[in-house]
Amino acid sequence: MRFKRFTLDPFQEDAINAIEQHRSVVVSAATGTGKTLIADYVIDKYLKAHRKIIYTAPIKALSNQKFKDFKQDYGSENIGIMTGDIVINPSAPILIMTTEIYRNMLLAHDPLVSEIEYVVFDEIHYMSDPERGTVWEEAVIFSPPHIRFLCLSATIPNAKEFASWIQAIKNHQVEVIRYAKRAVPLHHFVFESRVGLTTAKNLAVNMPKYGNTFDNRRRGKRKKRHDYYQVASPKDVVFEMRDKLPAIVFSFSRKGCEFEAMKLIKKRDFVSSDDERHRITEIYRKHFNPDVNRMNTTAKLRDVLIKGVGFHHAGLLPQHKAAVEELFSNGLLKVLFATDTFSVGINMPAKTVIFNGLRKFDGRTFRMINSKEYFQLAGRAGRRGIDKVGYVVAIIDGRENDIGKFIQISSADTEPIRSQFQLSFNTVLNLMTHHDKNEIERLLKNNFDYYIRRQKSTRQVRIKASFNNKRRLLQRMEYITHDGELTDKGLFARFIHSNELLISEMFTTNLYKQLSDAELLQVIAGMVYEQRQNDHFSFHGIGHRYKLLLKKLQENPFVIKKLNKLSLKRMMALVGAWSDGANFGYLLHFTNLSEGDIIRLFRRIIDMINQIKRASCDYELRERLETCQQKIDRGLVAVEL
Repeated sequence: MRFKRFTLDPFQEDAINAIEQHRSVVVSAATGTGKTLIADYVIDKYLKAHRKIIYTAPIKALSNQKFKDFKQDYGSENIGIMTGDIVINPSAPILIMTTEIYRNMLLAHDPLVSEIEYVVFDEIHYMSDPERGTVWEEAVIFSPPHIRFLCLSATIPNAKEFASWIQAIKNHQVEVIRYAKRAVPLHHFVFESRVGLTTAKNLAVNMPKYGNTFDNRRRGKRKKRHDYYQVASPKDVVFEMRDKLPAIVFSFSRKGCEFEAMKLIKKRDFVSSDDERHRITEIYRKHFNPDVNRMNTTAKLRDVLIKGVGFHHAGLLPQHKAAVEELFSNGLLKVLFATDTFSVGINMPAKTVIFNGLRKFDGRTFRMINSKEYFQLAGRAGRRGIDKVGYVVAIIDGRENDIGKFIQISSADTEPIRSQFQLSFNTVLNLMTHHDKNEIERLLKNNFDYYIRRQKSTRQVRIKASFNNKRRLLQRMEYITHDGELTDKGLFARFIHSNELLISEMFTTNLYKQLSDAELLQVIAGMVYEQRQNDHFSFHGIGHRYKLLLKKLQENPFVIKKLNKLSLKRMMALVGAWSDGANFGYLLHFTNLSEGDIIRLFRRIIDMINQIKRASCDYELRERLETCQQKIDRGLVAVEL
């Protein structure tokens, strides 16, 4: 069978046959095998049938990328995007959106849902994400019976269990399609500073002879000169693999990406001709407008790009990332240092993938990456139709007992999809709006965790305790009457998808009327700001304004108690300056946040403003918020797609 000039593999044909029978399909196939071609078939089929297709993605960057790709493939009139802060062509037959937006449409009973035929869940294993997994699970649970799913993931060890859950709660057949064979096989290696490049098993054999040295150092014995140990550097591996470039070096540190890129270009220029250098210059100049050129990161990035090296992470400006991605996809970068966000959905493989360490900070602690994370990144090695094999090299710290763990995670992806289902106040309010008591109980029992536990045990699983606790609190705070009807506050909170009660207490009372536009933006920023380790902000000159704002907020006991005061204080100078018309470069005086992080913060503020506007019937409030949004959504913050 051929589709779009490609001869399909048997697993792709099997998936398409299931789609032709109007079934849901769970595709568990290795990276680079052509899963997205199945999604293309669904889109092509139902575009011709005049039915809507929803394509969901785990991160906004991937949604934006798919929007650009699909516009080229299907025409701009057929493609729309909805990501909270961006809405373009929402009546299009093919809608790209974050999973959160799709889930919100379902809970709000949006009429558009009746026109949807298939939903594509790209990277469905994100349902295991502790912070956002609930959204994915609710997107499946609350989808109406007529909708079918195409679930895509590199590998799902418990794919049959996952598919049987969907089949059980949706009452239609769900096919599981597995394809473990890669078009380009991977060869896995490790690199240790004393042993060099080898296999993990060979390294395990060689390491014991170094054990006494480290034991002596741990006991506090005097260090000898030859005892000094230095972890291998990515440049050592790059030079070792110099005939196997291009390479992506994955690092779990943004600063590490930039530092290692700068260190590498001091040792070597990877550009082979003047013509190549001219092409590099032309491409990055196309993306870097005068505002972008004023950023410190731009100068640093230009220095490495002009030598055939790049870095890519979530803290960069969108224009920076676009330039790096275009250069890499055109073969003009021989080495790219990137964080793991580069592996999500961006189809840009290399001949070699190098891991600059195997430990990452997950927001709580440093831990070794798991098998799914390893294969998600390793899967970028090997270019189909170009390379016979892909090379994967992990830099090992010989002082850590990681060799056995590495052998385990690199042998196979063993991480199953796990339920992260947790009820939010928003979900409780929407359930009470549209469903009676019996329907609510049935829907709550449709979660994946409940299904698994019931399969493994006949004991009673209590599921309604969390719902009842939240309902009682909502009654005490007058979001719900004792008859179960939603009050005006409750109706408002239905449309707020994070910090529901804080936002509702601010904007369903007269509290917001006492605040200036800048203060409104500072308070919203304080609510949506997500703290990262080592974030720093200037408090210079904000003392009086901060105390005055706190005094105003004290009028509502819930707000003053629940609002994170430190987050609010951190936002005062940064958000205040931008809302007063400061240029973007000036903001860098107030924080060590990268340019991209500042933009993402402001886009989250815009997203929340849009939620409040949708929730409110107060025209005065909506006009004020429109004014506030215009003060934020400008310059580098404004998104161009």
